[in-house]
Amino acid sequence: MTDLLTAHAAHQPDKLAVIDDRGAGAVRKLTYAELEDRSNQLAHVLRELGVRPGHKIVWCGQNSQGIVEIVNASRKVGSTAVPLNYRLSDDEAAYVTDHSDAVLVYVDAAYADLFTRISADIPKVGHVLVFDGDAPDGMIACDPLVAAASIEPPPEPDADDADGATMIYTSGTTGKPKGAYRRRVSTVAQSTAMLAFIGYSTDDVYLTTGPLYHSGPGGFMGIALAMGQTIVLQHKFDPEDWLRLLETYRCTSTFAAPTPIRMICNVPGEVIAKHDRSSMRVMIANAAPWSFALKQQYLAAFPAESLFEVYGSTELGVNTILRPEDQMRKPGSCGKEAPMVEIRLYDADGGIVTGTGPEATGELFVRSESVFADYYKQHDKFEEDHREGFQTVGDIAYRDDEGFLYICDRKKDMIISGGMNIYPAEIEAALEHHPDIYEAAVFGIPSEEWGETVHAVVVRRAGCDLAEADVVAYAREHLARYKVPRSISWLEELPKTGSGKVLKRELRQPFWEGHGSNV
Repeated sequence: MTDLLTAHAAHQPDKLAVIDDRGAGAVRKLTYAELEDRSNQLAHVLRELGVRPGHKIVWCGQNSQGIVEIVNASRKVGSTAVPLNYRLSDDEAAYVTDHSDAVLVYVDAAYADLFTRISADIPKVGHVLVFDGDAPDGMIACDPLVAAASIEPPPEPDADDADGATMIYTSGTTGKPKGAYRRRVSTVAQSTAMLAFIGYSTDDVYLTTGPLYHSGPGGFMGIALAMGQTIVLQHKFDPEDWLRLLETYRCTSTFAAPTPIRMICNVPGEVIAKHDRSSMRVMIANAAPWSFALKQQYLAAFPAESLFEVYGSTELGVNTILRPEDQMRKPGSCGKEAPMVEIRLYDADGGIVTGTGPEATGELFVRSESVFADYYKQHDKFEEDHREGFQTVGDIAYRDDEGFLYICDRKKDMIISGGMNIYPAEIEAALEHHPDIYEAAVFGIPSEEWGETVHAVVVRRAGCDLAEADVVAYAREHLARYKVPRSISWLEELPKTGSGKVLKRELRQPFWEGHGSNV
């Protein structure tokens, strides 16, 4: 089967494939023909350094042309691309690199020192290839090698040899990251059906919102490339610059976690008004739940027909889709099953949930072609989350009488207080409607009387004077009494992963020290 990039380069060689715009005139552009040539050159460099089909390559860096090139080059040689979050600590980066069995690291020069510091802890890495700058001692400068390499496509790996396609490590919000491993299998029919359902076009212009090492922004960038669209890269997220890029390049689609969209929607109104936002056609809300209040903020500033929400995960792919026409009439829902996806809800006894409504909850399991193959070197965890051909990541959900699904929360995040099941996501969504609350995180803390009680960490909006009594009073107006937070603490900013998920493990830890493990 012809490589898709090669096919696009042949049929639309002069179309812009990548725009790497860092502002102040620092713009690099590649046509499809140029991206094909550079990806082939990088693929030859990888082969010369001993990379073979099935080998793991760790790549690390902020959004850039170089990242797009390694994603394509690794596919061309049949290796498994492993994104590394450049925000990780040295110990965390060493764990992912070594656990993945990577034989080569491809790193932006800005982060090369990280691999100098952890070199003793990654003995399986044979070469560190540095792009966009000088290479420290013991590493290899990539740019001169690419410039000197052949632009001819490398030999295509045999299908049986090209086993690994991608391996993305989960964000580790509840423990050590796990490598979600995907084999090179065809999901063309399912992907095509999903793209048609959303209404993507080959003329769409995809704007990155957030880092490409995360499965959502990276995965939807991969969709854009597969369709032959133009990709606009934002090197590092900034809300006002994002608005500039949207207007400058008439971007039509993106994928976004709630954190960057909340930042964009909280840019002063006169600044937002200066930028034309009418081109946005497909906004995919995901990575973490968008509260109903945030959706209302978005729809006040962007085209109403642009907002889609998908429920999915690194492991399970896209599972449900909530269309624009249902956003306001189905608050809290993540939609119905995406094309060619089957979903089952299992109760605590292993039975299939057939009822509807919030009292008929169950753990959500998925079966589809897009589900990952295994947790790398952690097959026991894969089997633990597997049931009758269906897979779960531990989310609790229910259906309404129209078949729309509602995610209550992660099973591990559920609070059990006085025998009652309490879902933090519901409380967070209610609190975020308060005009003085920017965002909130809710979790259980130990209680001798109740087992757990509800605690909320609240971030005030700038300039607001909000007291604990105000939050509790507001919660009592909008929530059942047993769901009202019993205690409040305050932060200027919630700790998050690079993909925008709140690190509740870090927030819980001080409360649970000496009380056993619930972090």
